[in-house]
Amino acid sequence: MSIKFYLIIFLLFQLSGIISRAQVIPGIQTSTFFQEIKTNIKLPEQASSNIIRLFNTAKGVIAITSNGIYNFQTKNWSDGSLGSDWLTAATDANGKIWLASARTIQKEGNPQVIELPVDAKNDTILCLLLENDKTLLVGTTTGLLTWKGTWSRESFTRGKRINSILKDLKGDIWLATNDGLLRRIDGKWVNLDDLLMAYGLKRTYFALESGNTKADILFGGLFAVGCIAEDGNHWLLKGSDGLPYGPVKTIRNSGKEIWLGTDRGVIKKDSCWHYYNGKRWLPDNKINDILPIDARTTWIATPKGISQIQQVPMTLAQKAAAFEERIKLRHDRYGLVSRSKLRVPGDLSTSQMVTDDNEGLWTSIYLAAECFRFGATFDSEAKENAIKTYQALERLETVTGIPGLPARSFAAAGDTVIQSRSPHPKIWHPSPDGKWQWLDDASSDEIAGHIFAISLFYELVAEDEMKVRARDLVHRIMTHIVDHNFQLIDFDGLPTKWAIWNPDSLNNIPGRWYERGVNSLQMLTFLKAAVYITKDQKFEKAYQMLIQKHHYAENTLQAKMSDPYQNSHSDDILTYLPYYTLFRYSTDLKLLPVYTRSLQRAWKVAQPERTPLWNIIASASLKKDCDLKIALQELELIPMDMITWKMENSHRWDLPKDQLTGRSHEAQSVRPVPTPEAAIIKANSNPRQYDSGSDGAYEDDGAYFLLPYWMGRYHKLFIEN
Repeated sequence: MSIKFYLIIFLLFQLSGIISRAQVIPGIQTSTFFQEIKTNIKLPEQASSNIIRLFNTAKGVIAITSNGIYNFQTKNWSDGSLGSDWLTAATDANGKIWLASARTIQKEGNPQVIELPVDAKNDTILCLLLENDKTLLVGTTTGLLTWKGTWSRESFTRGKRINSILKDLKGDIWLATNDGLLRRIDGKWVNLDDLLMAYGLKRTYFALESGNTKADILFGGLFAVGCIAEDGNHWLLKGSDGLPYGPVKTIRNSGKEIWLGTDRGVIKKDSCWHYYNGKRWLPDNKINDILPIDARTTWIATPKGISQIQQVPMTLAQKAAAFEERIKLRHDRYGLVSRSKLRVPGDLSTSQMVTDDNEGLWTSIYLAAECFRFGATFDSEAKENAIKTYQALERLETVTGIPGLPARSFAAAGDTVIQSRSPHPKIWHPSPDGKWQWLDDASSDEIAGHIFAISLFYELVAEDEMKVRARDLVHRIMTHIVDHNFQLIDFDGLPTKWAIWNPDSLNNIPGRWYERGVNSLQMLTFLKAAVYITKDQKFEKAYQMLIQKHHYAENTLQAKMSDPYQNSHSDDILTYLPYYTLFRYSTDLKLLPVYTRSLQRAWKVAQPERTPLWNIIASASLKKDCDLKIALQELELIPMDMITWKMENSHRWDLPKDQLTGRSHEAQSVRPVPTPEAAIIKANSNPRQYDSGSDGAYEDDGAYFLLPYWMGRYHKLFIEN
């Protein structure tokens, strides 16, 4: 790199005013937030799982299933089965339940069965409304019937499918049909689609509900949900307004929020949109009914049971404690942070830990989190966790018997291990002492994770012997790499597939061009950390050689590839962990402007993706606020449920499709899928990918939440009382 290049960058750096390493970022005060948590409501054994209606009554919550009435009171269910094949239900003014099958109706406590009239023998009952104590309105597939001891048919509705019936504050009756929105005013029927309604609504309506004033009418149509307001402030919301999906077939208004049921999930509208879809949130995506229980609790009825979605007051510290407990219970394998495989998908009681190709990286993430936790709180538990986890990372290197070469994973000699299915075969080998087995072909993932985490362990946690061990481990790893021309050399004497940082490869081989920026950044970081920890000047000499002869500092300006090139999200973690370490140890005023430009450019690419860890690393390194409020929001939004449910979003109306696919040819949105509605992606996958997940086959450890949280606490970017 030329002296002129450095001079220009240095002058620009000075003029920008960001050369001050003492700049302080005002921290954000954290507070209690509401964490959404799903619970499956267990029904009595005799109850059908097909929940068709829910009611909140003086007797408690009433669940109507296809085989009867069940009363939930003081956390217990009554035995209230009554008949079978029920399709819908309603309550009268006295709180009594009226049940309907396809062609019969029966009142709770009354053995009399009311059958549809002969001329409606082929109809199916869809909805009921007790207009008063003498009049029952029955919506069917071919029109509206009235029961007053005898049957009559509303001729105006003949041939129309009656999907929902509502009585408004004035006593008018509204019908949602497949041929218009009908209203009975002073005994006379009108079809509003013949007079007023927008043509685009296609005369098709599924649901009705009273608005906040009770005089307002909410309706769900094919493509929109809307309100006919008494004061004229009507509104209509479509996909372009944020409606995730439709048609909306159920509406429940709780006052502060509106819940919308569809055949592919449930939607909540408050100041924002929230979409609950998939087994993370629901037993089944088809929504039969919705019941707000209180201001923070809602029950969702589906054909396969009831889901409770509850907003639980929580602090980030409490959330972190729950994530720590998960790791302790189901992800601690010999100190490594391992995957939890569920023998029965979604059932945590069937969890068993299994090996993973990148356990060195994921364990490093947890070790770093515990180091930051100890640095922020001096919690003795955090220190114990960090020491135990460091020892597992150390064993990844000692178990190979090759100084400086870490394994991807290790297991006891007699353990069953997972054979790698990646395109590049990896082999399990016995350790020299025969007590262990280890997985070969370590990559840049392992080294990026190890150097990042061990440096923090050395600085923030280690004392005495542990400090010496950490120093010696870094020395062995970096000596191996430097002595082998900036490569990891595997058991067979050949370089591993991805751990290649030498100049000839990065600067000259077209197949390595994609790695030029990120691998140059990694190697400069590794060397600078080794200089700080070991004080061995051979690493400083190698650092300077790569910069002066092979342009590695200049290469870092292209560390994050972006449009029009392929965007590899799996490389983000291998970019940002080195950035943090490099800025922590680099003090060269000539090179800092280069590294600053590199990180500023990389973060600009990642900024729209709302990844907390990248925002916090950029903020801590650049000494400025890089969307810390968004990082805090995202930490709050990460779900408590870390099961890798399949999450599908490609059908949504509110997430426009990008004309370009992702790296693996996956369909993607033009913006990130909201975090509670997306798959578990560990900050190393495409956040705009519509559909992903393993349908409950695994549970993630959740350390990808712990690291940004504790890093933010350590750097006082997040302030807690």
